[in-house]
Amino acid sequence: MFFFEFHKCFVILNPTKKLKYKMAEKRNYSKNPTSPAPIQANEYGKLPPQATELEEAVLGAIMIEKDAYSIISEILKPECFYKVAHQKIFEAIMTLAMHQEPVDMHTVTEQLRKSGTIDDIGGPYYITLLTAKVSSAAHLEYHSRIIVQKFLARELIRISSEIQTKAFDDKSDVDDLMQEAEGMLFEVSQRNLKKDVTQISPVIDEAIKRMQLAATKQGASGVATGFHSLDKITSGWQRSDLIIIAARPAMGKTAFVLSMAKNMGVDHNTPVAIFSLEMSNVQLVNRLIMNVCELEGEKVKNGQLDTAEWAKLDRDIKELIDAPIFVDDTPSLSIFELRSKARRLVKEHKVQCLIIDYLQLMNASGMSFGSREQEVSIISRSLKGLAKELDIPIIALSQLNRGVEGRSGLEGKRPQLSDLRESGAIEQDADMVCFIHRPEYYHLTEDAKGNSLLGIAEIIVAKHRNGATGDVQLKFKNVFAKFLNLDDSDSNDNPFSGYQTISSKMNDVAPGADFYNNGALITPSNPLMGTGKNNEVPF
Repeated sequence: MFFFEFHKCFVILNPTKKLKYKMAEKRNYSKNPTSPAPIQANEYGKLPPQATELEEAVLGAIMIEKDAYSIISEILKPECFYKVAHQKIFEAIMTLAMHQEPVDMHTVTEQLRKSGTIDDIGGPYYITLLTAKVSSAAHLEYHSRIIVQKFLARELIRISSEIQTKAFDDKSDVDDLMQEAEGMLFEVSQRNLKKDVTQISPVIDEAIKRMQLAATKQGASGVATGFHSLDKITSGWQRSDLIIIAARPAMGKTAFVLSMAKNMGVDHNTPVAIFSLEMSNVQLVNRLIMNVCELEGEKVKNGQLDTAEWAKLDRDIKELIDAPIFVDDTPSLSIFELRSKARRLVKEHKVQCLIIDYLQLMNASGMSFGSREQEVSIISRSLKGLAKELDIPIIALSQLNRGVEGRSGLEGKRPQLSDLRESGAIEQDADMVCFIHRPEYYHLTEDAKGNSLLGIAEIIVAKHRNGATGDVQLKFKNVFAKFLNLDDSDSNDNPFSGYQTISSKMNDVAPGADFYNNGALITPSNPLMGTGKNNEVPF
């Protein structure tokens, strides 16, 4: 008996028996021998998400239809295409469109020649093939959106791969890595955040509804501030508006927005959120306690309150406890964190106004910038976009530069739009810019007409995209860090404020009866006193 081995096949030769073949490995035969076994993707690797056939169809349609590019110009960008050749072809198409030149097979080929990339894309023959593959621009927009979806999927894969690689590196700081991941995701989402056009009819309906709502609120179509003169100019803070409130340090920016938040939350029951990057939650609430309870700041900090003040605190603090005011003291808040928190506040608590104290302390970490001005520009632009997205007013405090200090005189100390610090983009992005000006701070005690400016604060509406500008005067109580309407009364206006009222038994005596005569009715002996039932005094 002889054994021969040939490619894992054993041949057994036996002169007394027939040849027998035995395979070393078992084979599975399907019922249909003509169909190959399915190929698993993980056995041969994974391809990035792509739609090259649709890319070819879109490029071909743009070159055969005159107005095709205008349909997809806001949807597609060169980087959305998977093949590099397609990216270069689309760049040539964009260049022709920007110069208002016709886009067809010949002009695109010529533009590629000018840029020196004609050979990189496969020559004029490849352009001819693209136009030959389509006959019309039907479904062009739908095909373009599929290409964008594939691009976004590739971007998410790229970002996750980068983050994964850095996460395995022990030298990477996890907090910085999370900020970087948020930044990259935010860039992708912002780059592809588009909103379709709307026919005017439903917009008119919404405008009429808001007018009717404003009529029921006595002209305040937006979120009322509680300051009557300011609300007359603004009709309340309007939805989707970015409002910048700026001033030099120690002018009372935080005091103003806290007074406004108190008016919104306590007096009007309007949910409002305050993001304080400068003060802790406890410090912020202490300022609110000073405002609502009208207690001096030093006494609130050291707790040295007398009996009457403790009673006043116990009585007035109840208004603040149930108020729909939400505070967040995250330091160095990023625009990405603000966006996620604001969405949750609006969804869960129906917050109608956001206050940020203050803009220059925010950052856009995870994104690269050439200068701080560029970063502030991105922050202000993102705040405006967030206000439109959530359809609520966003109020951001801002610092002013030192230009005010270099000017003299009553008018010279008034802030101007050019005094906004670090970026002119703040002025451009804001729907409204208001300045806080207290002449008393600069030892200016009288205006040009001789009127006293002591305890007076001016709110200067320097920019109002949807209305008039003007100046509003308010009272400022420095000891309580509180802003008031000029016609509002406070505890300092009442000479008996702070005194405790003690009940008397004489209050329980029936009208016309004498407490010391056991309730017996006494007839007045003074002839000047009347005898009527009300005991009127004639003088």
